[in-house]
Amino acid sequence: MLESKEITKVYGRKTAVDHVSLKLTPGFIYAMLGPNGSGKTTWMKMAAGLVKPTSGRMYFDGRPLDIDSRRRIAYMSTEPYFYTWMKVSDVGKYYQDFFEDFSMEQYHLLLERMQLTPDLKTSSLSSGMMAKLKIAVTMARDSDVIMLDEPLNGIDLLARDQIMQSIVERVSERRILLISSHLVEELETVADYAIFMKESRLVDFRELEELRSSEGISVTDKYRQIYGTNGGEA
Repeated sequence: MLESKEITKVYGRKTAVDHVSLKLTPGFIYAMLGPNGSGKTTWMKMAAGLVKPTSGRMYFDGRPLDIDSRRRIAYMSTEPYFYTWMKVSDVGKYYQDFFEDFSMEQYHLLLERMQLTPDLKTSSLSSGMMAKLKIAVTMARDSDVIMLDEPLNGIDLLARDQIMQSIVERVSERRILLISSHLVEELETVADYAIFMKESRLVDFRELEELRSSEGISVTDKYRQIYGTNGGEA
């Protein structure tokens, strides 16, 4: 279980995450939704142990997040983080050196699915190819938590289908999958829960089947309610 209790992050005069309490349990796919600046990335980075909260606390399996629990969390950021001299094969070796749960076999299977070859240089990759590489190397880890921050940015429609298939295949009773994206329609087909962030705060947390049955609307419709003209954000 991954949980934040009243977690807050302040940068100078800006509050990036504001007293967010959230509990994620294994066996499900969670979609974290909201416009830019709503706090999604900052919450994920605190959950990954990359950013220290200003106040509040992050917990993993009921214990405060520490170096041991961080080893069991895989996080894909929006920023590129490979050295320019690297080839795709070097990226795999780099991860294999750092993470005990990294599977080179799984990495090569994902590369094949993403239509990437090991000899490609990372400096020559388009934004879409780089996005696919980041997804492949992150999801080649056998982690208890996999967090993907905007994984579909720059990805064409057919490649999105391959990525969503790969995500669904990683679902297990012991694993939490958390994905943030502006492409709400894509996540609606695979997610079990939707987390709605707005202006640094958690504004709604819904099971998708319950949302459809109780309100008779889709996640896309709910997104429009919260972030549309009447909801505040465009």
